[in-house]
Amino acid sequence: MNGILAAEPPSLDAADCDPIQHLNLLFPHPTTVSSISHVSSALQSRHNDLSAEISSLQTAQAYGPDSSLERMQSAQAELAGLFRKIETVRSRAIQTEQNITSMTADIKRLDGTKRNLTLSMTALKRLQMLTTAYEQLRALAKTRQYRECASLLQAVLQLMRHFNSYRSIDQIATLSRGVGELQRELLEQVCEDFEIAFAKGEATSRKAILVEACAVMDALGETARARLVTWYMNTELREYRQVFRGNDEAGNLDNIGRRYAWFKRMMKGYEEERANIFPPHWRVGETLAMAFCDGTRDDYKGILEKSMRRVDGVKIDVNLLLSCLQETMDFEQTLERRFANEPRASIDTLSSADERTQSFNGSISVAFEPYLSLWVESQDKALSAMIPKYKAQPLLPPDEEFSPQAVISSAIELFHFYKLTLSQCAKLSTSDRLLDLAKTLAKYLDEYAQQVLLTILQKPGQAGPPLQDIVLVLNTADFWHTNTEQLEENIKKRIDNDLVAKVDLSSQADAFLGVASAAVIALVNKVEADCEGAWREMKNTNWSRMESVGDQSSYVGELVSHVNAKAKEILEIVAKQQYARAFADKLVEHLANAYIVNIVQCRPISEVGAEQMLLDKYVLTKALENLLSFHNPSTTPHVPSTNFVKRVNTTMTRIDPLLKTLQVRPSPPEGLVQAYLIHVGDRSDTNFRKILELKGVRKLDQGHLIELFSIHRDSPSNGPKLVAQSPLLTPLMNPSGLGGVGVGVNNLNLNLATIDRLAANPGAALSTAAQGAASRFDAASLGEKLLNAARDGVERMGTPLQDGGLTQGNGGSGSGVQNAASINENLKNFGKFFRRDIGGLGVRFGKRDGSADEGAGR
Repeated sequence: MNGILAAEPPSLDAADCDPIQHLNLLFPHPTTVSSISHVSSALQSRHNDLSAEISSLQTAQAYGPDSSLERMQSAQAELAGLFRKIETVRSRAIQTEQNITSMTADIKRLDGTKRNLTLSMTALKRLQMLTTAYEQLRALAKTRQYRECASLLQAVLQLMRHFNSYRSIDQIATLSRGVGELQRELLEQVCEDFEIAFAKGEATSRKAILVEACAVMDALGETARARLVTWYMNTELREYRQVFRGNDEAGNLDNIGRRYAWFKRMMKGYEEERANIFPPHWRVGETLAMAFCDGTRDDYKGILEKSMRRVDGVKIDVNLLLSCLQETMDFEQTLERRFANEPRASIDTLSSADERTQSFNGSISVAFEPYLSLWVESQDKALSAMIPKYKAQPLLPPDEEFSPQAVISSAIELFHFYKLTLSQCAKLSTSDRLLDLAKTLAKYLDEYAQQVLLTILQKPGQAGPPLQDIVLVLNTADFWHTNTEQLEENIKKRIDNDLVAKVDLSSQADAFLGVASAAVIALVNKVEADCEGAWREMKNTNWSRMESVGDQSSYVGELVSHVNAKAKEILEIVAKQQYARAFADKLVEHLANAYIVNIVQCRPISEVGAEQMLLDKYVLTKALENLLSFHNPSTTPHVPSTNFVKRVNTTMTRIDPLLKTLQVRPSPPEGLVQAYLIHVGDRSDTNFRKILELKGVRKLDQGHLIELFSIHRDSPSNGPKLVAQSPLLTPLMNPSGLGGVGVGVNNLNLNLATIDRLAANPGAALSTAAQGAASRFDAASLGEKLLNAARDGVERMGTPLQDGGLTQGNGGSGSGVQNAASINENLKNFGKFFRRDIGGLGVRFGKRDGSADEGAGR
């Protein structure tokens, strides 16, 4: 209690004063409640003292000597005084401005008077000069002093422009009419002087005065100058119009050379005698040439229209038309060179002052454009005659030796013909005629691909075309594939914009790519022909009684030797890397197909025999990895590209499921069935029977195996994993197989729909040759079989539709035109397939960088 009483109460002035705490200190015990009245009285007394103190302080603050009220009243009084001073300054400024304005008013009035006086004096001076110059000009005009007239006329016209705003004044209006009349008089006088001088043949003797007269016409303006130039053109061309329009014999196309000869003589006389009369900037010579071209073009239009309307049915001689056209184009080029360095005025109207570039090219020859269809027809006939000639002539000139980069000479000749023809047509027309020519060129590109290049590949004889001829066809197809794309770009640059979309030579480029693919296949089959003995030895081996697996079989060494020897011979003369790679890829694929063919021919095959075949396949695979070492050999060791090695192994490994299944013994039967389901992995009873036949299982024993296969096939563990038909086994050992539509070594009667299907499923491609072993491929018939592909496809499979569907054929009863179109379409599709980098070629053709390994591992 003593401690509590001793505690000091918190100050009431503190900001954090707590009343409860203060009360607890005042009344810490219930016994202290009796002192409440005393404490209340003390607090009330303290409250009253504080109130009195606050009131005293407020009174002192309000009424003291330094009170806020006095300061506020003082500030208001000072602000009112400041406003009075500002108003006084403003009124004084207004008064000062009024004083200055009254003082300078007279000065401004004097300035205006001075300016008006100056303008009046200038106008009077100019009027005096104009009047004097006008009188002098009238006197000079009467005496034909044109040199002085020219300079004085310019001064008069310039002075007259200053008085255009004063024409409301009668005297000025009269003077203006007088100047206008004087201009007309001078114009008529100068024209009369020119007419008299030329009519009397005095142009040379009066050359000086005529030159001065031209200066007057320059001063008179563009209209006067145009009138004089137009008169001069009519005068010079009057004889031409009379001779070549009034006389049918002189004006016909036979005498077109006389027209140009006449113009050249006339221009020679102009340049020698009259060119110096006219100022150079008038460009009278060029205007005269363009007027001649305009008149001549109109003449030709009338002559050609009249010739086409002849009732006797005789049309224009194409040779004459071409001769006239060529002579006209030469004449236009002569004019173009003559006036090339001179800026040309607009010739749409002689009154035009605009300057823009005009060209003489086409100024006359445009009249021939509607009749250029005759010229296009003549080019068609010329090309039609060239194709049979190309088929008969040697591939290379007698004095030219073969080289790996050589191209058939007819291709070079045809290329130059195309280049010249396109250049000629583009100069004459960039509209429908150029489009017609493009269609004609496209037509004979197809003809050249089919009738020339493919004919070489179908050269008669057991050996087929020589190796060098095949390489020439390959190089030529590549040459035209590249130039066809450039030809299309060139035509699109020249033709009118609205016709660009109609120019398309992509199908022709694809056709040449198809020829290149045929050439590559022909090279592959050259190798296959040399391997026939090795395959025969393989078939003569007794694979059913082989007891153990040893080293590689004897036929493998012979096969590798023949492949390497022939591949080396071929690759040494194939120039481009992409075609060397394509050949190697295609050869690997064909050898894989041939291996499947001979596996079928070697049945029955024991388990040991299948294991030996798997070893032989491995040895063959390793040998094929080095095929490209024969192309561009070097002193450094050849390292096969990773992409090519992967391609070879991928292609050859697809044979493994068949051989691994054949390695399993038929007893116990579950082992063979499980091996089939693991390696082959389909649900086909027919394909399982093929395995049994290849293994030599007797018919009596096959029933149990097939029944067991059906049980395991339908089990829950295997059913979802199996496909319906194995692409490897399905074509094997069928009566039809792929013999009619395969892409293997035994048949090239290619139906393009089947090619696309095989490209989408490469596993099927490896077994395409399995059923064609009875008829080995003959290289001599390659081209013929390619051409027969369309016919066979149409007869057996139906006609390809635009949407990729088929319509049933009717035994080949279509017309010859339809067959030709089908052949051409299949050749183009073959080229597109060859471009796709699917099915064993390994590269995309038509690339200009020549890369061989790009995308090979896809």
